[in-house]
Amino acid sequence: MKRLSPFIVLLLFLSSCVAKKKTTYSRERKITVEASPEITSSEADNNLTKASENHSSESKVNRIINTALTFSGVRYKYGGTTKKGMDCSGLLYVAFKKNDVALPRVSSAMANQGKRIRVNQVEKGDLLFFKTSRKAKKINHVGLVVAVDNDDIKFIHASTSRGVIVSSLREGYWNYAFVKATRVL
Repeated sequence: MKRLSPFIVLLLFLSSCVAKKKTTYSRERKITVEASPEITSSEADNNLTKASENHSSESKVNRIINTALTFSGVRYKYGGTTKKGMDCSGLLYVAFKKNDVALPRVSSAMANQGKRIRVNQVEKGDLLFFKTSRKAKKINHVGLVVAVDNDDIKFIHASTSRGVIVSSLREGYWNYAFVKATRVL
């Protein structure tokens, strides 16, 4: 009996260490942010006296965001750029390319484009860059800002676990992994 007791205690200890909580996600994916409506041609004619540069860039930002949002729910696929699967940089590469803006294909190269801005200056259409691995020496994730409400920044990106989704920079994981923001438009 004395020999059996330590064995039982060891067995109970090991079985408690092996138990792992399984995380499950709902199959249904919800979009919590919608892009702004585009300016119609009659509205654009009425606003001709205003800075046309500002309107065209704002309209381009909305078109890029709308393009990115059409991929919501698409599964993650490393190197992917289609509705069958996408990665984070592929999502932005396609959204910008369809709106005649050239960006590099890889997130670390995208991080060298545009002007670096402070997080409190972030606007719709800006890019957010992250280091998502402890071992990563360089940027390996990117997202596109789709909405800014005071200090809550929402961005669309392709998550390895949940595919193309809209997340908040307030979420602990993304806040911790955040490196910098840039403005390319």
